[in-house]
Amino acid sequence: QVQLVESGGGLVQAGGSLTLSCAASGRTFSNFAMGWFRQAPGKEREFVAGISRTGGTTDYADSVKGRFTISRDNAKTTANLQLNKLYPEDTAVYYCAANAWTLIRDYGQYDYWGQGTQVTVSS
Repeated sequence: QVQLVESGGGLVQAGGSLTLSCAASGRTFSNFAMGWFRQAPGKEREFVAGISRTGGTTDYADSVKGRFTISRDNAKTTANLQLNKLYPEDTAVYYCAANAWTLIRDYGQYDYWGQGTQVTVSS
C-alpha cells in the first residue's frame, strides 16, 4: 500500500502561482512513477503531468506545458507540482497518483490516489 496526501491548494488570482505537494508513505516511493491529475465539476478526470521513478522523464498535458512543473524527491518521498501563470480554467481538484509500472497518462492505470486538493483561480 502507498498512502498519498496532497497539500498546497487554495484560491489564487489569474496569473498567480501555487505549489502542490504530495507526500507519500508506505511502500518504496522510488518504485513508483507519479502523476498529477485534475477534475473540474462536470468534467472527466484528466492527466496534468507525470514523472518517472527516477525523475529523469517528465510528461505534461499540452494545456499546462510551459506553465506547470512536476518534480520529485525520492529521499523525502514527495512529488510536487509547481503551477504558474494560472488561468480560471485551471480550477479543479488536483490529485496525485502512483503507478507501479511506468509513466503513463491513463488514470485507470494508477494504483494509488490521494484525496485531492482544491485549486480555484479567480478571474
